[in-house]
Amino acid sequence: MHVLAAANLRLDAHVIDYVLVAFYFVLVLGIGYLARKQVSSSLDFFLSGRSLPAWVTGLAFISANLGAVEVMGMSANGAEYGLPTAHYFWIGAIPAMLFLGIVMMPFYYGSKVRSVPEFMRRRFGSAAHLVNGISFALAQILIAGANLYLLASVVNLLLGWPIWLSIVVAALIVLTYTALGGLSAAIYNEVLQFFVIVAALVPLTVVGLVKVGGWQGLVDKVTNGPGGAAQLHSWPGNQLTGFTSNFLSVLGLVFGLGFVLSFGYWTTNFVEVQRAMASKSMSAARRTPIIGAFPKMFIPFIVIIPGMIAAVTVTELMGENKAALIAGKGAPSGATFNNALLLLMRDLLPNGMLGIAVAGLLASFMAGMAANLSSFNTVFTYDIWQTYLRKDRSDRYYLNFGRGVTAAASILAIGTAFIASSYSNLMDYLQTLFSFFNAPLFATFILGMFWKRMSPHAGWSGLVLGTASAVTVFVLSKVGVFTLPGQGTSFIAASVAFVVDIVVSVVVTVATKPKADTELVGLVYSLTPKTARQHATTGEDAGWYRRPGLLAGIALALVIALNVIF
Repeated sequence: MHVLAAANLRLDAHVIDYVLVAFYFVLVLGIGYLARKQVSSSLDFFLSGRSLPAWVTGLAFISANLGAVEVMGMSANGAEYGLPTAHYFWIGAIPAMLFLGIVMMPFYYGSKVRSVPEFMRRRFGSAAHLVNGISFALAQILIAGANLYLLASVVNLLLGWPIWLSIVVAALIVLTYTALGGLSAAIYNEVLQFFVIVAALVPLTVVGLVKVGGWQGLVDKVTNGPGGAAQLHSWPGNQLTGFTSNFLSVLGLVFGLGFVLSFGYWTTNFVEVQRAMASKSMSAARRTPIIGAFPKMFIPFIVIIPGMIAAVTVTELMGENKAALIAGKGAPSGATFNNALLLLMRDLLPNGMLGIAVAGLLASFMAGMAANLSSFNTVFTYDIWQTYLRKDRSDRYYLNFGRGVTAAASILAIGTAFIASSYSNLMDYLQTLFSFFNAPLFATFILGMFWKRMSPHAGWSGLVLGTASAVTVFVLSKVGVFTLPGQGTSFIAASVAFVVDIVVSVVVTVATKPKADTELVGLVYSLTPKTARQHATTGEDAGWYRRPGLLAGIALALVIALNVIF
């Protein structure tokens, strides 16, 4: 990015663009200020008082994930790998989101826990709770740094400010509205940001397709460029996984991404679960991820395709530049795949539309970072500070402490932003983090939820050794014991972490004492009465179109069709 700035590749913004971006910032801070009036307790601040309708939490569920990971990361992946990137949505998200709504949310919402680590404490005890709380908090700071770095990159290209100044200013804006209004401010802004992002990316995609001669023109250009025709079909995705064998590539995508990484992220990641837990009823909580699945399955068309267009039309990413980046070398132009969307905006969008697009990008990074901050402050305040360090204080004390923690997290994210800046494709960085933190947690969760015999000692030891095994795989790849291009290393690390966690948990369980059945009601599937998992079907939850099972079936049929077509 420094090279790009030095090469004077500033976006050609005019007054109208700056006015639109400034208006958006004012709107965001205004929502934070208005949401503050609804915050009178720590439950209001951390979980919106469990009062929001399903359509609001459903859109926030998706928007919280529409941060750097989705918009810049997936467009970078689109530029590098093409359509196989759609697996992160159709295989690596939708099935797990539906599983969360149908199977897992009744346990989360029904048990009235305030966070995912709190669920771990009830199921496995303090050791597993503390391990999960600390690892989750660390992951959120690292991921917030990635969102913050990309947010600063946009400000750098728009205004020409140094990266460090852009990072600090961006962090202050997100901190202000999150600290003012808590989760409600984050969620209402995420709903706004969802529409702003779509308004920014749909025109960019349409204009881009017109420039390359429509879909067929894009097909021709991609086929004749580095990467070739393999980038036009989602299966078998060899370039993405790094496997030359089609069978191993499909296996890596289905098991590594589609099962371990995907279910690990969507079903246990409190950033997402927190939005559903802010719903006003069990039915609304279950519908939250299912409603989110519908826009989620079509987002590839407005983030991946612009990346593919950038790779065949943007001078800094075409031809030998793309070939050098795919080979893991620096491009002669100094650009990276992370720049794909910004450079496409620079080349295609007229002033005014450019301002909307920049506001959309800023919206996506702010949504992602705010989601990281709002989940971090909840877990750190409730699960670490209140549980182990300062018990039995007043509710006002925890509310004020939560605001202070939000500020501290923003400062830490400024530091981790510089770690993220060292990666040419941020998806590589983020998938590595997910393999460390989410894959072993999912193994512990799924085993503990369906196997009542699993003991408290197995809960924490599986997590620790599962995470350690993923880190080991990462280190081995870095020192050259084995090398895989693409994101294959992350898929392998996640799969190894999952298997190690399961094996360790089973072995430790056999040698240790389980909890009594009476302590596991509401926490283990077989010991929870069916009535406790059911939801209301009257009042605001009435109507066939509000039935979680039916909605999930429709979403699943659509995503299967997309996999077949592409």
